[in-house]
Amino acid sequence: MTNPFDTGYYTETDLQTTGFKSIGENVKIYKNSTIIGLGNISIGNNVIIDSFCTIIATGDGELKIGSNVYIGGYCLLAAGEGIIIEDFSGLSHGVKIFSMAEDYSGNYLTNPTIPEKYTGRKKGAVTLKQYVIIGAQSVILPNVTIGEGSSVGAFSLVSTNLSSWGMFSGNPLRRLRDRSKQLLELKREFMKESGQKVKARVSSNGVGKI
Repeated sequence: MTNPFDTGYYTETDLQTTGFKSIGENVKIYKNSTIIGLGNISIGNNVIIDSFCTIIATGDGELKIGSNVYIGGYCLLAAGEGIIIEDFSGLSHGVKIFSMAEDYSGNYLTNPTIPEKYTGRKKGAVTLKQYVIIGAQSVILPNVTIGEGSSVGAFSLVSTNLSSWGMFSGNPLRRLRDRSKQLLELKREFMKESGQKVKARVSSNGVGKI
């Protein structure tokens, strides 16, 4: 008997003709997710978007998801002003990323029924650099960049840029300690074993690095 509670994933073949701006190989998106603005969404290779996610990429912003990215169930990505999630990053269950937020001071009117000129919305793209992981139920506010290799613990609020290779947690958020770079060696082994191509990057001094 087929399990009636398992709606399953759309596969790479299913997704090729749905209207995404671009979509890579081995992409799986759970069928009960809600995705709006397909033409503004680019997805790399080996990506999983799990159940009950809501992704909104209407307006001028784009959602760019790299390769080897996991987005856990019940996540919200509000990408109207842009969201970038780079390779080998992940969102745990229930993470919320907002590229636009209302002003709560009382100096402006709020909510989407109000014309723009009466609001004081904060806007700005959100970028998660490579190897970033965000813990369950965390919230990321607009105009934030989380540096390469950093982690954010569960139930955290991120409202400012975070430096690279740190472990952060809390509300208010604080840096707990440095994060190990051992994962970079594991990434090299994984790429070699899986036959994936390693992308060369260029450092600030022009010297190529991985």
